[in-house]
Amino acid sequence: MNPLSSALLTDLYQLTMLHTYYVRGMGESAVFEFFIRKLPPDRNFMMAAGLEQAIEYLERLRFGPEELEWVAKSGLFSTDFVRHLEALRFTGEVHAMPEGTIFFPNEPILRVIAPMPQAQLVESRLINLVHFETLVATKAARGVLAAPGKVLVDFGLRRAHGGEAGLLAARAAYIAGYTGTATVLAGARFGIPLFGTMAHSFVQAHDDEAQAFIDFARAFPKGTVFLVDTYDTEAAVRKVAALAPQLQRERIAIKGIRLDSGDLVALAKSARCILDDAGLRETTIFASGNLDEYRLRKLLAAGAPIDGFGVGTSLVTSSDAPFLDAVYKLQEYAGRPRRKRSTAKATWPGRKQVFRHRDDFGRFNHDVVSVEGDAQNGEPLLVPVMRNGRRLDAAESLESIRRRAAAQLKQLPERLAPLEAAVAPYRVEIAPALRMLADEVDRTTSEVPALCK
Repeated sequence: MNPLSSALLTDLYQLTMLHTYYVRGMGESAVFEFFIRKLPPDRNFMMAAGLEQAIEYLERLRFGPEELEWVAKSGLFSTDFVRHLEALRFTGEVHAMPEGTIFFPNEPILRVIAPMPQAQLVESRLINLVHFETLVATKAARGVLAAPGKVLVDFGLRRAHGGEAGLLAARAAYIAGYTGTATVLAGARFGIPLFGTMAHSFVQAHDDEAQAFIDFARAFPKGTVFLVDTYDTEAAVRKVAALAPQLQRERIAIKGIRLDSGDLVALAKSARCILDDAGLRETTIFASGNLDEYRLRKLLAAGAPIDGFGVGTSLVTSSDAPFLDAVYKLQEYAGRPRRKRSTAKATWPGRKQVFRHRDDFGRFNHDVVSVEGDAQNGEPLLVPVMRNGRRLDAAESLESIRRRAAAQLKQLPERLAPLEAAVAPYRVEIAPALRMLADEVDRTTSEVPALCK
């Protein structure tokens, strides 16, 4: 049993509800929608990601022998229910915003339509997948906006909250515009460009720093990057400059140097002078070490001649905003719109569509959320991606998703691009047709009489 694809990778209440639905015969069609209630602090938008993993999960959903054995031995469920689970497959349909799409609060980015037991069961894992990649893609997009035109590399695997998180973070960051990743499996599985240099331990394992550089360069003669801050950074850069003629005679290109600590502005300026004086004007400077989009902006504003950055912990954990108020809520069951009315957590009922309006320059102007089928101007953002439990099209390439994400960032209103919260948030309107439906649901929903005061 693969833990990450197991049907048991869910919350217990999904199974207890499934059991009750089975006993009660509640198998009619249900509609659930995934959305976020509000933006995290200092966020002006979100970027959708994780749809491909969600589709893969739904296509493969099943209870295998080990899962069925656990359900049977748990003592919580009937024997008939276990047999029922053996045949369970996802047979529904999914509508979603394509990955790389920018969205805002109260806009559904994914809708599931399926028999109630199926639509209910998948809640926890769908939130888990879409929430995480969306969180990281948004964090990465902020870095892209803060350091336009710079090489940005995901360095986060070792600090990620588990292997799956590290792998999917590399994917999400690449979608948002990062140049590549240091995570090898992300390169093998997703075709993301790989970047890597050396560790301090490699230099320390040598008795002489210059010899460490020579050994590494000869092992990777097509273009090597030296880590230069193990001991004395400026001295190491001078060693690189001194080695350049010898390496050039061996037809070894010094692609770049990497700074990982210290005053990166001062060190980068000093290193640039040393390299330029040695005729190494094409040798790049790459920086890493507890970076995030705020530090990228600060370094570049200070004039640091840095060509690329490795961003790790802050990216894969979205450290300044590590979670979203993301929910997956029932909007329709058995043909009737449904609505949650809890204080501060009320939902808009029914199947919905998001319509995007642009200004005369092609930038986002405002969005309108309405009931599906309402005649609205603007571009509808949710599109069908699954029907009868199967995807409608082949998996979209990451390059295609990256192009969409890049186009979306270019169409973002200028006031939403800074790292701080915009004075005027993006406008999301609730259409009259959706308000009327909510009023109708409120009128027809029976009130439970109070039992005590």
